[in-house]
Amino acid sequence: MVGADTAWIMVATALVLFMSLPGLALFYGGLVRARNVLSVFMHVYAIACVMSILWLAFGYSIAFGDGGPLWGGLGKMFLSGVDATSVSGTLPEVLFFAFQMTFAIITPALIVGAYVERINFGFVLLFSSLWMLICYAPVTHWIWGGGFLADGGIFGETGTMDFAGGIVVHETAGIAALVIAVMLGRRKVDNKPPHNPGYVMIGASMLWVGWFGFNGGSQLAADGGAAMAITVTHISAAAASMTWALWEKIKYGKASLVGIVTGTIAGLASITPASGFVGPVEALVIGSVAGIMCQEMVNLIRNTLKIDDTLDVFAVHGVGGIFGTIMIIFFADGANAVAQLGALGIVGVFTLVVTVILVKLCALVTPLRVDAETEQLGLDLAQHGESAYDHNS
Repeated sequence: MVGADTAWIMVATALVLFMSLPGLALFYGGLVRARNVLSVFMHVYAIACVMSILWLAFGYSIAFGDGGPLWGGLGKMFLSGVDATSVSGTLPEVLFFAFQMTFAIITPALIVGAYVERINFGFVLLFSSLWMLICYAPVTHWIWGGGFLADGGIFGETGTMDFAGGIVVHETAGIAALVIAVMLGRRKVDNKPPHNPGYVMIGASMLWVGWFGFNGGSQLAADGGAAMAITVTHISAAAASMTWALWEKIKYGKASLVGIVTGTIAGLASITPASGFVGPVEALVIGSVAGIMCQEMVNLIRNTLKIDDTLDVFAVHGVGGIFGTIMIIFFADGANAVAQLGALGIVGVFTLVVTVILVKLCALVTPLRVDAETEQLGLDLAQHGESAYDHNS
């Protein structure tokens, strides 16, 4: 084991958890109505807890076990055979487990943005649990765990290049979010502005900082590759923030705070798959395009297709991750175009099918959507018995 590598990935693990708690919770929470903010916090927090336990029980083994090309098997359930002396590359394996656990937390947590303000809490827990184990963990194995989409798999010696999760995290979460949004239907009231843009900005800033662990940590070493990944991550985020704001100014006459920070997330999602393979100039291009492209996808899905993907998970995360994965073909040395596009197609179809089936199955066990009265009252009081703001105090 190399001490510097271990120290850096310990920090990166904390940074990625920081992205979910409290970064994503604040980012999403600020975007909803005041009567639903605590429900969003609850969703993200509970998902973090449940996914951690399931990752220990089954998820890590499915993703990184030695079962074969399709899944890792159950040989490492509850970290069987792993102790403080076990190694994965230059790292203690238990640290690699913990780092990957934070990815297994944030991926289903990203989907929260598609169904806020109308989802039943029991459905959130059941669906997220099954989806992480049946969809996310196998895809992780296919690409990062030596499965059939990795190097030496069905695409030959050079397999899918996905440095930190353009396919594994962002495509899967984005497609699942779009599917649930369609199957769930629109909110009864969907024209209310974000109740606290300040929360949105603070949450986005936390995500930006945490993303250094997300992308830089994916190098799994404390070296120049990690430093470059952090650098290009920052440049892409900055570029996308400004092009999103500029495009808003051109189209609507004003650039908004919520807009510029949403552009930040678009730039971060887009650079994620390419962050280990490109330099700052390529990152500038990727981020600049992402800020405009993802904004236009928001308009397409929300206004043209009339799909209530409430917090634009597919348009920002899904499209951003897919775009960055495609850009690897043009900017990364040795990239296999067939592998990049093929993996996007295979994972996309798999995620679509699995998500549809899981939504239908989970809805047989627990209601998918709250009733109209609960939606009107707000999920905070109706489902959790709490209110974020006491206006009489």
